[in-house]
Amino acid sequence: MTDTKLNAAVTLPGEDFSRVALTAEAVGLLRKLWAQHGPLMFHQSGGCCDGSAPMCYPAGEFLTGDSDVLLGRFDLSADDGGVFGSAYDGGQPLEFWMSREQFGYWSHTHLTVDVVQGRGSGFSVEAPEGKRFLIRSTLMDWPV
Repeated sequence: MTDTKLNAAVTLPGEDFSRVALTAEAVGLLRKLWAQHGPLMFHQSGGCCDGSAPMCYPAGEFLTGDSDVLLGRFDLSADDGGVFGSAYDGGQPLEFWMSREQFGYWSHTHLTVDVVQGRGSGFSVEAPEGKRFLIRSTLMDWPV
């Protein structure tokens, strides 16, 4: 994993910091998957095993509602040589959603979506690539 990350644009009212980021490896895989499947989205539910892995779906294929929180939006369209900014500046965003209950447990953490070799289970679109997305979390050192 490299230190280069793409931070999501802030979506929670009253906050001025990104809660979720993508590694450069995740951005690369997401761009490939976007070319194959069209616009994408993430949903992070609770649970154990692969139930705690972020699931990537074609945008709108997983229905979100009042029981979900939009943690951030990513702009994957900019090709900036691997140095990513943080603002979503138009186009079709990749949204990162989390169940409200899970957010209650993880509200004090910053999440980074990374990619590892191996297949997870479920319906996440990266499974046929022989890779899976996973969350790396760190405690936030600022008040929430």
